Amino acid sequence: MYSDRIVPRFVLSLVSLAFLAGCSRSPSVLAPASPEAGKIADLFWILLLISGVIFFLVEGLLIFAVVRFRSRQQATLPKQVHGNTRLEIAWTVVPSLIVVGIFAIMFPTMSELTQQQAGALKVKVIGHQWWWEIVYPDLGITTASELHVPVGQPIEIEILSADVVHSFWVPELFGKTDTVPGRSNWTRFVASKEGVYPGQCAEFCGVQHANMGFLIIVEPREAFEDWVEEWGDAPDEPDDGPAALGEQAFLTGSCIACHTIDGTRAQGKLGPNLTHFGGRRSIAALTLDNAPENLASWLANPQSIKPGTTMRIPSLSSEVIRNLVAYLESLK
Repeated sequence: MYSDRIVPRFVLSLVSLAFLAGCSRSPSVLAPASPEAGKIADLFWILLLISGVIFFLVEGLLIFAVVRFRSRQQATLPKQVHGNTRLEIAWTVVPSLIVVGIFAIMFPTMSELTQQQAGALKVKVIGHQWWWEIVYPDLGITTASELHVPVGQPIEIEILSADVVHSFWVPELFGKTDTVPGRSNWTRFVASKEGVYPGQCAEFCGVQHANMGFLIIVEPREAFEDWVEEWGDAPDEPDDGPAALGEQAFLTGSCIACHTIDGTRAQGKLGPNLTHFGGRRSIAALTLDNAPENLASWLANPQSIKPGTTMRIPSLSSEVIRNLVAYLESLK
């Protein structure tokens, strides 16, 4: 009786989860937006086909054995034997050949995905607990959590870690690449479709691993060049009002110990570069949307929003928070 109630509830829960999963779009390797991601998607379908054939073959033989050799009344036990050399060789050799065949299918794609391309835009991505530092060494740009790239241009990303192992992954653009302390790894891709593609750390790296997201913004060449040009100019210094008071609070408080704002004496390197912060889409590596009320909540108590974050600041009055929000949101 108890199990009769549990089973329908379990089935209903699975159905509900299936419907809820369709309520929002999630990144998928099956929606490639680059040739590199397309090759990975093709491999997925090939491996799914091979796995499906093996699954149905094994399950078919299992069902046949269960039906054909099921227990019957007055059945006598078969002769007991020890081992079957031919069968044991077969189930060792055949899986080995399948694995070798899969490797032979994958190897050309693995080689193609690691090839360098001429005219690539070079980017350096550094994983921190729990945010991503993004550096364009040839453009003199350092930002965080948002990587702008032009559509159709080869991109070459050097991936490093400042602390522990992370994994840099955008399912629709390229495969997972680990960040290993003391080592540089590389990923390369050419975005073929404009759009905003969410990425995620795919290697458990601490309590806020799930809140270590980032965005790759693929835009037309003209829009990308405009973005680069904007970064060439330091943000305007506020003349008066709350923003000016916020700048004073930022430059005379503990903020400058961790953060950089180009054109000011704030040159801290521990936290994200906040130059042009007001133009970003998110706060704390996609944990919050970049809105004044969210920024105020973050400044009031970052630990309550992202427990374990390395951002630890003294208690601020509501007036100081209001001024800091005005200043940071003005950095565009």
